Amino acid sequence: MATRGSAASAVLGWILAAWLVPAAASNPDQQEGVFPAAALPAESSLSQEAGFVARWVLDNGDNNGLPFVIVDKQRARLYAFAATGRLVAETPVLLGLSVGDESIPDIASRSPASLTPAERTTPAGRFASEPGHNANGEDIVWFDYAASLAIHRLRPSPANQHREERMYSTRSDDKRISYGCIVVPVAFYDAFVRTSLGRQRGVVYVLPETRPVNAMLRADRVSLSAAP
Repeated sequence: MATRGSAASAVLGWILAAWLVPAAASNPDQQEGVFPAAALPAESSLSQEAGFVARWVLDNGDNNGLPFVIVDKQRARLYAFAATGRLVAETPVLLGLSVGDESIPDIASRSPASLTPAERTTPAGRFASEPGHNANGEDIVWFDYAASLAIHRLRPSPANQHREERMYSTRSDDKRISYGCIVVPVAFYDAFVRTSLGRQRGVVYVLPETRPVNAMLRADRVSLSAAP
């Protein structure tokens, strides 16, 4: 959960191999588990669910010509795409402490410390992202401004939280520790998030973990078609 600053901020199957062309972004020193598309090992391709959603996004033009990311909560992994649908990079992430696909209704009026463990979820759905800043002036990417949730860098934290170790753990459940924000490695944020979603509006797709992906896409399509 991010604290808002004063700046105005509001808010099947597998991907075709032809999309996985080398990324244009510069490549920082690599940390384990963080790969630009050009260096993706064979075993580190999209999950089936993420591939399905990426194909759906492009088939429907749902990203509206904007860069987008797909977050697979069950695998605690984020996939970054160019506006064209080219897979640019992927990384492990830290997510909300509890399993769940909804934020509590009054979360924006609550302080992070007041949230119970069960209330610390990363909501699923389609989100219009926007670059912004938190109360400390750190650049972040809002994906659910109403809930004060953002994509941001891994920050220094109490040693007993072991956040960096959790980030690179092979166990997905080790990566459930945030208040609901999507936390990425610093090098990944600076190289791939800041240079795309950090410069313009984009779309963030967070895959559900308590209901089928198809149900989320149908619900979002109805919502979008009903929008003015």
